[in-house]
Amino acid sequence: MRPPVPLRERAAGIRLLALDADGVLTDGRIYIADASGKEWATGFSVKDGHGIRLLIRAGLEVAVISGRDSYGLRLRLGELGIRRSALRCRDKRAALMEMLAELELHPRQAAFVGDDVPDLPVMRQAGLAIAVADAHPDILREADWVTELPGGHGAVREVCDFLLAAQS
Repeated sequence: MRPPVPLRERAAGIRLLALDADGVLTDGRIYIADASGKEWATGFSVKDGHGIRLLIRAGLEVAVISGRDSYGLRLRLGELGIRRSALRCRDKRAALMEMLAELELHPRQAAFVGDDVPDLPVMRQAGLAIAVADAHPDILREADWVTELPGGHGAVREVCDFLLAAQS
């Protein structure tokens, strides 16, 4: 389903795309290697990554705001050229506001993609609140738009394509 026209108009003013990580950039699964609890692997979509690169190339800022942190996530952010992140973040709304202040942007110029209840405060602050298709029902109810694809499986690319189309 394509987003309604009024959302395209709002998306045209977006200058910062902020993303949750687990459940948005990934499918939400974490693979544990051994009894020590060390994280073994997390999967990321190449399609999502390409969409992020296209957004950055088009001049938009991309950030990750996540309650978790991992070596794999940091590595992926570096590969994609994402320079802004708030990891192990307990107050995602405050993190977004800090990023907006640094960039001299208004909240209406930010889009946030989330999937679960900890994302509600930041989604309510952002100018465009987006949920991935497999998000928690509370997130789906609060979202301005819901992707067709689930987290970790092209949802972020869907958002990137939408924002890029709205910018032109």
